[in-house]
Amino acid sequence: MLKQYKLKNFKFVLVICIIVLNAIGVMLVGSASPNDQKKQLIGMISGLVIMMVLMWIDYSFILKFSWLLYLFSLALLILVRFAGDGSKGAQRWFEIGSFRFQPSELVKILLILFFSYYFMKHEEKINTPKTIIFSFILVGIPLALIILQPNLSMTIIIALVFAAMLFVAGLSYKIVVGVLATCVPAALIMISLIIQDKIPFIQSYQLGRIMAWLYPEDYPDIAYQQQNSIMAIGSGLLWGKGLNNTDATSVKNGKFILEPQNDFIFAVAGEEMGFAGTAVIIILLLLITIQCIFIARKAKDTAGKLICCGMAALIGFQSIVNIGVATGLLPNTGVTLPFVSYGLTSLWSLYIGIGFVLNVGLQPKKY
Repeated sequence: MLKQYKLKNFKFVLVICIIVLNAIGVMLVGSASPNDQKKQLIGMISGLVIMMVLMWIDYSFILKFSWLLYLFSLALLILVRFAGDGSKGAQRWFEIGSFRFQPSELVKILLILFFSYYFMKHEEKINTPKTIIFSFILVGIPLALIILQPNLSMTIIIALVFAAMLFVAGLSYKIVVGVLATCVPAALIMISLIIQDKIPFIQSYQLGRIMAWLYPEDYPDIAYQQQNSIMAIGSGLLWGKGLNNTDATSVKNGKFILEPQNDFIFAVAGEEMGFAGTAVIIILLLLITIQCIFIARKAKDTAGKLICCGMAALIGFQSIVNIGVATGLLPNTGVTLPFVSYGLTSLWSLYIGIGFVLNVGLQPKKY
């Protein structure tokens, strides 16, 4: 389970980028919601400890229990469905005193570990119909449980990460092109059906967000958060208004965005740190993603490569969606900005995933 590792293989750049980004997140959370800053700082420190512990545990040993991790993921999602705490029409959390645990955040990481193992074991048969269909069934079960919460944004993120891992595992380009040729017109048809409210699994509030994104002037009561976010980012200009400012017209002081420390933390960053601050955040997220890919290239086996690429895809896609929502490029949806937004479950889950990435980096393949 534990091995002797060489310090030269430790990825200092990745860890430094994460610490700096998370520290910026703690400051932004403190400015947006002072009462949550202490919790976020505790989450950062404890997350770093979790990461450093997992970094020394051989990921190959953990992957021996992949099916148990998969079944544990399903158990969490089923349990929260029947015994979870409901809020705003969704049932996604467990309430433990003052702490709220969102199982789907942890499930993202567990599924990355599981499919890293599964695709490695079926690497030679990755393009056979049996392997592809069975993998879609395996990912479809947890996705169905998540969408029932309902949590469409999380479902989309996990589906994108799964697709990226399947491609990295060796899926044929012919299949990829065929799927894209089918999905593009299908997506256009689905968007048309969504606008006409003819998709049964789309909730009324989700339809409202899509319509408000397309026609904000016709849905001011729904579109106001995104519109205020766009104005806040623009008002920061180059250097921003400064952290913890007392400007009555700011998004946090004027209460123009609900819970800005979560999904719209990028709006707070744009307003208070300006273009320069948001650019730093984007660059750090990009560096973290690229570092995960670099580690994947030197992984000793396919499972290690897939763990790193899965985490790179998760951080990359989640960042794109969060920033896209804050800037009005995508419909409003509840996705946190990795290592920046407030949320202990999200933060700890990311640190768990990075812990495994660092362990992959400590075991590079021998040339």
